[in-house]
Amino acid sequence: MTVTAPVSLTQHVAELEAGEHVIAAAWLGAVPALALSDGAVMVGAQDDQSRVDVHGAAGLLTAVAVGGHLFTGGGDGRVCSIDAHGQMKELARDARGGWIDAIAATPAGAVAFSVGKRVTARDEKGVLKQFEAPSTAQGLAFAPKGYRLAIAHYNGAALWFPNTSTPTQLLEWKGAHLDATISPDGRFVVTSMQENALHGWRLAAKPTDKVAHMRMSGYPAKTRSFSWSHDGNWLATSGAEAVIIWPFQGDGPMGKAPRECGVRRAKVTQVTFHPGAYVIAAGYEDGCILLLRLTDGSELLARPAVKGSGITALSWDRPGKRLLFGCADGQAGLLTLPA
Repeated sequence: MTVTAPVSLTQHVAELEAGEHVIAAAWLGAVPALALSDGAVMVGAQDDQSRVDVHGAAGLLTAVAVGGHLFTGGGDGRVCSIDAHGQMKELARDARGGWIDAIAATPAGAVAFSVGKRVTARDEKGVLKQFEAPSTAQGLAFAPKGYRLAIAHYNGAALWFPNTSTPTQLLEWKGAHLDATISPDGRFVVTSMQENALHGWRLAAKPTDKVAHMRMSGYPAKTRSFSWSHDGNWLATSGAEAVIIWPFQGDGPMGKAPRECGVRRAKVTQVTFHPGAYVIAAGYEDGCILLLRLTDGSELLARPAVKGSGITALSWDRPGKRLLFGCADGQAGLLTLPA
């Protein structure tokens, strides 16, 4: 069998120098931004790049970009937002100064963050509500519609409605749950687990229905990155020497085999679906980045392997023309797809 190398796009990559471990890559409208472990955010690219000191020496621990803003949480117990002009605003501060473990946000400007068991939600009007999770809140995700938050914790996940009196719904499954995501149609909640597996729940469509469990196992490493396709039919995941893509058409993945793309002798660390096509950008622990087309498995090389420069962040811009990436060693870059 003849193995051909993927077509290269490396000549279309502009290098960026972040200088620190990149926690997250994001787009603030049309402006790229990199959240760095030293507490700063780099806004812009090349000659227009500026550095915003957000969390100082306490460090930046977690970040998410939604609705043209980058929301960050730091070791100083502060939650901040940064816009495309590099303007920083403090949104909340943990009363006890604890480290921000996880963060989530909505396009309307609501944000949620966790410190230990305490989860705080701040709506777009600035109203704060708190919830005490059964154990440390490891991962947070807002539902695509409504003001509802999924909280991953030990032995399951919780669905919390901060602005209503609706009781919190507990989704139980034994084990340590790390990250959370909700499908674009709001029907599925999926968590990554300490034991190198994913667990999912298909939520009841009506009160008489039961919540259905979905167990997705067989990973050689923990899944810390996942991404939904634009139509919600597929969930791409890291944690193996290929991108593992689970089908979520109909009732979900139970009884169905996942797809595998981008098989290499290095583990996938970051995945992100193109915003409008069945194309996945996959970053690997050895620094390689591939663009993978789900329909036929074809591959394009965006970045060759670079020793010590594992991929820690990936983000498509909204039109799907540019891909921003960041690495563990402070290297970063911007791929612009040719016309």
